[in-house]
Amino acid sequence: MSKIIGREWEQRVLRDAVDSDKPEFIAVYGRRRIGKTFLVRNFFEGKFDFYMSGSFRAPMKDQLENFRIQLETYSGKSWPKVTSWRDAFRQLQEYLSSLQKDKIIVFIDELPWLDTPRSRFISALELFWNGWADWNDKVKFIVCGSATTWMTHKLIGNKGGLHNRVTHQLYLAPFNLRDSELLLKANGVEWTRHQIVECYMAVGGVPFYLSKMKKGLSLPQNIDHLFFHDKGELRQEYDTLFKSLFNDSEIYRHVVELLASKAEGLTRREIRTELNLNEGGKLTEVLTNLKTCDFIREYMAFGRKKKGNLFQLTDLYTLFYLKHVKDSGNGSENYWSTRIDSPAHRSWAGYAFEQVCLHHTYQIKEALGISGIQTSIYSWTDEEKGRKKAQIDLVIDRRDEVINLCEIKFSLGAYAITPAYMETMLTRKEQFRETTGTRKALHLTMITMDGVLHNPQWNMIQNEVTADALFK
Repeated sequence: MSKIIGREWEQRVLRDAVDSDKPEFIAVYGRRRIGKTFLVRNFFEGKFDFYMSGSFRAPMKDQLENFRIQLETYSGKSWPKVTSWRDAFRQLQEYLSSLQKDKIIVFIDELPWLDTPRSRFISALELFWNGWADWNDKVKFIVCGSATTWMTHKLIGNKGGLHNRVTHQLYLAPFNLRDSELLLKANGVEWTRHQIVECYMAVGGVPFYLSKMKKGLSLPQNIDHLFFHDKGELRQEYDTLFKSLFNDSEIYRHVVELLASKAEGLTRREIRTELNLNEGGKLTEVLTNLKTCDFIREYMAFGRKKKGNLFQLTDLYTLFYLKHVKDSGNGSENYWSTRIDSPAHRSWAGYAFEQVCLHHTYQIKEALGISGIQTSIYSWTDEEKGRKKAQIDLVIDRRDEVINLCEIKFSLGAYAITPAYMETMLTRKEQFRETTGTRKALHLTMITMDGVLHNPQWNMIQNEVTADALFK
């Protein structure tokens, strides 16, 4: 079994559940390729008393046959074929009841795929848990699912017989930069932190995507291989991603692709108007599920005249795919390697690095020495008529009467603040004070890849944070 990287909190929850003296029903969920199965298999070292996995879009009879085959494998005896999940779970109960063990570990992977139309799977699962497993202190029942809407609505949020039956719910978020670096190093990939950040900007913190980076190849070579070859693995991933996560995946793709074209984001009303959707709860459900899966963020932009919070696409893999891969055609197999210093690359890198920083606000607060201070984090936009539009993507409003106005800049070396850009920063600072009416101290703060060049303008900023701090 491979070593588990990161997931310290999740491993502690699993350990406590296994050591408890009561039955446990543990739901592990998160987007496709995030490492759910890897975590459970490696934590338990593959030592299950029963394991099976649902099959994507397989008919009920095939799912039941797979269940029976696994039951025979683990029990060492033959079982008759059944035509219902109620009978399948009855057989599982009979087998598990015969075990003379202190702990009974059951793992069903991709549970939502077993719930095919008219299968009555949920009612059978209810009967199995409520009628037997919940009465057996030895049972540790772990289920996984990529179909987030199913896991959150039909299982965790169940309003019927499974209401409040899940004892632990583990949502696996993407890796941060620290864990991404550990994974790359474990796979023999030796890159600088600058290169690791740029890798993260393209694929985000999805462990499976990171694991596809080949040692011995440069980052541009890896991106060409994975995205721009005809059969590039991450080129093919996009279509499957949304189908595996969401029912009615088409509307999710429409929302995501719309938001990809609007860097600042859109309000709920603007999304509904752009996509010509009727008023109703569907869009609310879609936006909620996209937030739950870390595809988008909902945030408040102070100073914006149009009412309503903004929704912004923040999933880095999706951003990269839609900006550079989707319409690239077959193209050149060296597409990315030949565009390292192109205007399109620079534009994408600046925006993607901003998103990386927004994924690591905890680390930024640590670097500023304010992790213990209560803060509010938002963006700010000045749209006052007669003035040039001004925007600050990261504002850290602190309880200790200070506000950090953060400028985020991606560059290949130390960033040089020119006199003209310092003038822009000072103008934004005064506009911010005027429009918000704040009396707090305003600290100009630079967040860069490799620091700020120590020229005369450097003396006019209060704080700087480098990419190294994001790896803490």
